[in-house]
Amino acid sequence: MSFDLLVRNANLPDGRTGIDIACWDGRIAAVEQDITAEAKETIDAGGLLVSPPFVDSHFHMDATLSLGLPRMNRSGTLLEGIALWGELKEILTVEAVVERALKYCDLAVSQGLLAIRTHVDVCDDRLTGVKGLLEVRDKVRDYIDLQLVAFPQDGLYRSANAEKNLLAALDMGVDIVGGIPHFERTMEHGARSVARLCEIAAERGLMVDLHCDETDDPMSRHIETLALETQRLGLQGRVAGSHLTSMHSMDNYYVSKLLPLIAEAEIHAIANPLINITLQGRHDSYPKRRGQTRVPELRSHGVNVAFGHDCVMDPWYSMGSGDMLEVASMGLHVAQMTSRDDIRYCFDCVTSHPARAMGLEGYGLQTGCKADFVLLQARDTIEAIRLKATRLKVVKGGKVIASTPARTARLDLAGRPVSVDPAGYAPKES
Repeated sequence: MSFDLLVRNANLPDGRTGIDIACWDGRIAAVEQDITAEAKETIDAGGLLVSPPFVDSHFHMDATLSLGLPRMNRSGTLLEGIALWGELKEILTVEAVVERALKYCDLAVSQGLLAIRTHVDVCDDRLTGVKGLLEVRDKVRDYIDLQLVAFPQDGLYRSANAEKNLLAALDMGVDIVGGIPHFERTMEHGARSVARLCEIAAERGLMVDLHCDETDDPMSRHIETLALETQRLGLQGRVAGSHLTSMHSMDNYYVSKLLPLIAEAEIHAIANPLINITLQGRHDSYPKRRGQTRVPELRSHGVNVAFGHDCVMDPWYSMGSGDMLEVASMGLHVAQMTSRDDIRYCFDCVTSHPARAMGLEGYGLQTGCKADFVLLQARDTIEAIRLKATRLKVVKGGKVIASTPARTARLDLAGRPVSVDPAGYAPKES
């Protein structure tokens, strides 16, 4: 048999080495050593890491690359970012949303990022962002799995037409029910919004992904309500709580009650390390809180934890490059997850864990999975994060859709030519 693509001598995230990956008709046909069949195209991985594609389970594509419009976020705070977005919405056009989003999708593909869940604001009565991202989803479907979340940015009850617009967006084809309970006018309204949004999802058979407790206030406890409503409505495994930053300041005894509730409800927890370390703790002098939720503790209770990029060059975050390895690196630093096992776990937080949260079909490197993967200039997942490894090849459906030259420095030291490969400095583990 002749395969479409054969990758030889690859290392895999699970630690296997010297593995060949054969692809046929858009799927992985074999994953084993020493495949002898021919292929239309062969790639020699040379003992480097082949990973499933990177996955971003929390992003705002309607705002991406809009930095400076209509002005810069001078304070750097979440609330000024929301106010700025409110100004930008008034002048937003479908064409501008589409242009910027497609440009970002090109960047994402170059970084091996082939699945994205993006929230789209529905508090604009024109539903400009919704119309734009529905168009983008259709345009990129051959190379990016794009999920859309109907997100009432200004609050389900705080914004007069939010529920009507959210339902309209779902009718137009938006995939997931979103919300922001901590931004409602009262705690009571926040809890009511969680219940109503979960009911809408249950009625329509949809998933839920709420911006939940993205605040430094330890009394913001809407994740507790989300766990209850998930259980009440039978939504286990279909609900994500994004951010959950208030947990960093909650009383430890209360958290000891909360963590089992989250686990029992099978809620996915999505931290956003770059944004959480930047936007949280802005009212602190010193000591200053880190902002990220309790990732190690969630992990210890069996909760599926994913990391999201959240923003790239928009009213909330002026940095970013679509690099999920940067996200993983920040996540492990903020959570002080520096053991070898912890670092490997953080790699999973930008690959298999968000894929599970998004319910991606055929994701992985097993026989029968989609032939989607990335060849990285690194020997293993730890090295991949440490180096923010170059994506040498990005494969979608068994076809190479992006290539980047290896990062190698050429030195001339006192007439002694030297080549420096960043992937050549990893220690041998015992």
